[in-house]
Amino acid sequence: MKLMTISITLLAAASIAACGTTTASRTGSGAALGAATGAAIGSLSGDAGKGALIGAGAGALGGYVHDRNEKSKERQRW
Repeated sequence: MKLMTISITLLAAASIAACGTTTASRTGSGAALGAATGAAIGSLSGDAGKGALIGAGAGALGGYVHDRNEKSKERQRW
């Protein structure tokens, strides 16, 4: 049951991760989604706060990397 909950949470977060058009909005939305996902997963192991902190860091990094990738694609189009 835990594996299914984690899988569904990660899939939902990945499907809407890094929304926005600017670096700040993509990084911020990644951090917010990461924190929510981390808290949900952390609550399964008994430490939602730690999970939220780790998730926020990973989400922010993911949002930033996604932003760099999108900007690179835009530069290649021109």
